[in-house]
Amino acid sequence: MVPTNTASLSDVNPVKRGWHARPTGLMAVAVFALTFLVYNANGREIGNYDSQPTKFTAVELAVRHTLILDAVVARAPALALRPGFAKDRDRHYRSAYPILPGVIAGGVALGLRGLGLADPAALHGANLVAKLTASSLTALAVSFVFLLARRRLASAPALLIALGFGLGTNLWAGASQTLWQTETAVAALSGVALCLAFPATQVTTPRLWIAALLLGVAGAARPQLAPAIAVLALSIAVGRRRRADLLALIPLAGMAGAVVSLNLLWFGHPLGAIPQLEALHPTVHAVGTTFANPLWGAAGLLFSPSRGILVFSPIVAIVLAAWPALRRTGWRDDLRWWCGAAVAQFVFYSCYSVWWAGHTYGPRYLLDILPLLVPLAAAGMTWVLARQWRRRVAVIALVWSIVIAGTGAFVYPNELWNQDPADVDLNHERLWQWRDPQFVRCWFAAPSPQNFTWFRNPLLQPGPGDITR
Repeated sequence: MVPTNTASLSDVNPVKRGWHARPTGLMAVAVFALTFLVYNANGREIGNYDSQPTKFTAVELAVRHTLILDAVVARAPALALRPGFAKDRDRHYRSAYPILPGVIAGGVALGLRGLGLADPAALHGANLVAKLTASSLTALAVSFVFLLARRRLASAPALLIALGFGLGTNLWAGASQTLWQTETAVAALSGVALCLAFPATQVTTPRLWIAALLLGVAGAARPQLAPAIAVLALSIAVGRRRRADLLALIPLAGMAGAVVSLNLLWFGHPLGAIPQLEALHPTVHAVGTTFANPLWGAAGLLFSPSRGILVFSPIVAIVLAAWPALRRTGWRDDLRWWCGAAVAQFVFYSCYSVWWAGHTYGPRYLLDILPLLVPLAAAGMTWVLARQWRRRVAVIALVWSIVIAGTGAFVYPNELWNQDPADVDLNHERLWQWRDPQFVRCWFAAPSPQNFTWFRNPLLQPGPGDITR
């Protein structure tokens, strides 16, 4: 049942009255600017094997007005051996990953070129486009999180939630550092939360339509988010108990239809080239199937010394403080939907056999869930602030989380943990070795030699890893 008296929720997840829109908006802009600067403080892109097709798609779109990567492969023939560069039904090379992030970055590349700020076609122009797009989208997500938290909290605790979200997780060391899928999906889901994180009686029809469109964007960027998207789509359809709200799902359905149509046109499969990528798991990741024991995956996602989110970002545990709020409301308000979406997505990733996400720094897949946890964190913040010992524990967790994330941003991949002394994709026992965790290895490794290179020449990022890594 949807409560008709929203005042009954005021002690749980209150929408603050009388907060001034202009100062809050200015603070959100400041949050965006601060996180954007921090994300780019290392002066480099942290590219990876999977991110290359997306950023080259962006440059090809801006320079040659095409989504085909034949010219890229012609310049670097070794890329043809990479599964991320897939041949479509007409034998043209395309990105095997979702095209939307590349299209968004193509707009950034066009802007840089049109304003004369940078040439995307330069030797390492793709790296610059990738980093600026990813850092901008991730910083936008952080500003959305501040606005969402500010709706329920005073400025200071809302800023702390945004700080924990943006700088206390691998959004700093991962999503903001290169263009792939996560940065677009996280920005879109944060926008969904900003639209829907109200008691049902305060959600307006325009917010439902915007939220559905953003869910479509998140799904187009990262189809693996289907479980969370399904739960949130259900909340749009039934949250207000109005039959007409089913129409609000039209933008989501339209985006999904467009993605499936393109996949069928290019690759002859509704999922595009994803089945081709999944077929590589036995040789690349030493697993026999796409899905495996969910208990093992869940333990790894949470507690692995080199991939566990509670090891790298213990500040995320603040969402547990929302449990008293959930119990008091009897799961009647919007928190139930965010909890349900987060749990559904977590269970899905726990079942995934390659839960450690290949060669990366710390947790990667659970970054997708972070925007879903923000309303829960805001609901639990009052409980955290009510006792001094709780505040101290939260501060320690926040400091640890920021240090670990910052370590990755300035050192990874120079610590060489993923391949030394053995390839982690083929030697899974390394994911559980506390004697050599990845973040500790980073503490004893030298910072990346590519750090700050862009401050000397923003288009010339040296090193063979730019294209071949």
